[in-house]
Amino acid sequence: MSAIQTAGGNSRTCSYGSKAGLGPPRRRVPRVVGWLGAAPLLVFAAVAFGMVLGTMVLGALTTPESASGGARLTGANMSASLHGPHLTALIGSVKLSAVSALIATVVGLPIAHAVVTSRFRALREAVLAASGVLANFGGVPLAFAFVATLGNAGVLTSRFHLLSHGWNLYSFWGLTLVYLYFLIPLMVLTLTPALEGLRRQWREAARNNGANTFRYWTHVALPILMPSLLGGYVLLFGTAFSAYATAAAMVGSSVPLVTMQIADALSGNVLVGQGNVALALGVDMVLVAGLIVAIQLPLQRRSARWLA
Repeated sequence: MSAIQTAGGNSRTCSYGSKAGLGPPRRRVPRVVGWLGAAPLLVFAAVAFGMVLGTMVLGALTTPESASGGARLTGANMSASLHGPHLTALIGSVKLSAVSALIATVVGLPIAHAVVTSRFRALREAVLAASGVLANFGGVPLAFAFVATLGNAGVLTSRFHLLSHGWNLYSFWGLTLVYLYFLIPLMVLTLTPALEGLRRQWREAARNNGANTFRYWTHVALPILMPSLLGGYVLLFGTAFSAYATAAAMVGSSVPLVTMQIADALSGNVLVGQGNVALALGVDMVLVAGLIVAIQLPLQRRSARWLA
């Protein structure tokens, strides 16, 4: 094809009228088409989550139909969910989630780094497979395993006389230990892709400029990984915050948790007719989870710019 010099002399076009070397212009896909592709997912989310959330909010802001005067708008349920034992349980859940997620983040980072830098592919695949299984292992089976192992009459408790040293599985720190059983593997799975995104050239450049391993991690690797670390921490916090079955089977109400308060209110273990207060507690949990998601999404986008 012959190139034709334009009048300005600054660009060349081919015989079919496009710029030389660029080929025919690409047609941009309308944004509406992309939204149509996501429409089934959006509809499912609206039905599965929107209706449930709407029912919770409506119940949290109304009185029970069995109450005198019937159902009417009120803020008493939301106020009750933020006072007394309900507030104590909410703070206890936040504290337990924050502490367990922090420990899992600190422990999971070196484990994930060892997995990524391992020369043994079989070991790496085995650790990742085990992490995938353990991250989803919870509920009553996990509680039973720890009770049989570290409970008051557990195997290790009796073997090493842990009770005489002040050990108590049915406490805040005992429940934290149980949560770490599935939070650490989850953090390993979360950080492995981010650690794989660290380029070897960055370490070599730092070494050529006189930086040792400590300086490389503090000035290069950790600043790049920080969005992923914070995003993983937020994910672990949300996982621990919403956990119910493990704590219910192991500690019951001995450790104040908001999920336990919701279960007691719905079943009437303490007071009858507290179902709407339970819905208000559920709304409080949704607000905390929404805050967690709002923090996690920008962190993920920022991390993707470096590790893509």
